[in-house]
Amino acid sequence: MHFLETFADTYDIFLKGMLLTFQLTVVSVLIAIVIGLFFAFLKISKVKPLELLADLYIFVVRGTPLIVQIFIFYFGLTALHISGFWSVVLGLAFHNGAYIAEIFRGAIQSIDRGQMEAGRSLGMSNGLTMRRIILPQAFRRALPPLGNQFIIALKDSSLASFIGMFELFSVATTLGSNNFDYMTYLLIVAVYYLILVLVFSTIVNIIEKRMSASD
Repeated sequence: MHFLETFADTYDIFLKGMLLTFQLTVVSVLIAIVIGLFFAFLKISKVKPLELLADLYIFVVRGTPLIVQIFIFYFGLTALHISGFWSVVLGLAFHNGAYIAEIFRGAIQSIDRGQMEAGRSLGMSNGLTMRRIILPQAFRRALPPLGNQFIIALKDSSLASFIGMFELFSVATTLGSNNFDYMTYLLIVAVYYLILVLVFSTIVNIIEKRMSASD
């Protein structure tokens, strides 16, 4: 009963935190997709300096903790008078972009090379063939791991609480410290995260089914 009463009494403040978590996740992932696609093209470009640049970026992201990356972006960008929200968004995008780059690279390279040759035989340039033939197929194959990365980004957004962003996890820890009842509020915030994961997973599944139907 205590859990349900507390859940009902705090839903308004948790909804505000959930909205911020949603915004951080969606905006950062959209930017990360652009970053990932850019570095995926560098990886498959067969131009050695560009490949090395992409490898360096992915190595740095994988080799350093996300919390360190967020702090670097936060303290670096706020010194340039960029808001904390955008500092966190860019930090999350920088991190997720590396993993999305590998997802796109694998998806693009999984498409049969004959597809590119077929496009060229129809008079298309490499760029046009990539845009009209290769990328649509690659995106279909990349969608499941992209959905997983989206959910990972959602949970990673909880690290924004360490720099004062009042997202879901921060709401739970703040209320827990005020009421000396951490366990109840942590269980409540777990429910909200599960709701968000369920919503995102459902959206990804719907998109997958529609793409499968179009095939």
